[in-house]
Amino acid sequence: MSRRKNVLEGDQIDVISSTLTADILPFDRALDLFIQDAKRKALREFTIKYYRRELNDFRKYLLMKDHSLIINEVLRHHIDEYIEDMQKRRQLKTTTINTKLRAARTLFNFLSDNKYLTENPMRKYPLLKDRKANIQTFTMTQLRALMNAPDKRTFTGQRDYTFMMLLLDTGIRLNEAAGILVEDVKLSEGQVFIRNTKNHFHRYVPVSAKMKDQLRKFIRLRGTAETDHLFITLDEEAMTRHGLQKIVPKYGQEAGIKGVRTSAHTLRHTFAKISVMNGAGIFELQKVLGHSSMEMVRVYVNLFSSEVAERHKAFSPLNNLNI
Repeated sequence: MSRRKNVLEGDQIDVISSTLTADILPFDRALDLFIQDAKRKALREFTIKYYRRELNDFRKYLLMKDHSLIINEVLRHHIDEYIEDMQKRRQLKTTTINTKLRAARTLFNFLSDNKYLTENPMRKYPLLKDRKANIQTFTMTQLRALMNAPDKRTFTGQRDYTFMMLLLDTGIRLNEAAGILVEDVKLSEGQVFIRNTKNHFHRYVPVSAKMKDQLRKFIRLRGTAETDHLFITLDEEAMTRHGLQKIVPKYGQEAGIKGVRTSAHTLRHTFAKISVMNGAGIFELQKVLGHSSMEMVRVYVNLFSSEVAERHKAFSPLNNLNI
C-alpha cells in the first residue's frame, strides 16, 4: 500500500479553502479570485487573457524553481530572481519583462488590498528602465505600396483596404477596430463611434471625406450578415482581433516593404506622425487616439513636430558666428 502525501494539492486544497487563513493561499486560488474580480469590473476579454497568460508564466517559473505555490510565500527576492531569469536565461526584451511585471504587480496589489496578503512583495515595485526606441512609421512610398496591395476586385480585398484606410485615417487600435458595429459608422456626421476602448471611455473619431466614401462603398458591399460587426469574414462571421491582426503583415509582405515592422500599430504610429507634422495639437491628438494620459502623445510631439526644427533655424547660435 502506497503512502499518501501529507501536503494537500489541487482539489484537496479546494475542499478546505474556506478554512485557509490569509497566511495560506494557493497560487491557483489567488488567480481565480483575481480573474473573478476582473470579470466583475467588466475588463475586456483581451485584458483578462493577458493577465492569465502572464501570471501563468510566473507560476511556471515558480514550479521550475521548485518553489512553493502558496502565494503568501512569494517574497520580494523571488520577484528579483524571476526578472534575472527572464533577462539572462530567456533573454527577453525589457518591454516584455515589464509587461509580465505589470500583471504580477496588479495581482499582488489586488491580494493585498483585499487582505489576502499581510505583506505585499510587489508594493511600489519598479518597472525596468527602458531606453525608448525610435518609433517606426511607414514612409509615403511604403503607404502607397501597402494600400495598393489588396485585390480590390474581391470582397476580402475591399474589406482589408477599408480596414487599413480606417487605421491610417483615425489611428484607432486593433482591438477598437474589431469592436466596430455597422451602426457605429455615422456617415452623415463624419464620425465613427469607438466602443471597444482600452480605458472604457467610449469616443467618437472623425473620418475624412475620402474615408467616408470608402466606408459607404464597403457597407453597401457588405450588405446584411449574421453579425452586426463592420468587418466580417466570407462566412459572415465577425472578424476577430487575431484575424484583423494578420492583414497588415500580409499586404506588407506582398508589397515587399522592408526596414519597418508591418503591423496595425505601425499604422497608428504613422497616423500620429503625420497628424503632428500637419499641425495637430496635443489635446486633440490625445482625444482622437484615446490615450488616458499625455505621456505617449508628448512622445509623438517630441519626435515628429517640425515646429522645433523650423524654430531652430532662427535661434541656432551658429547663425551669426563667423567660423
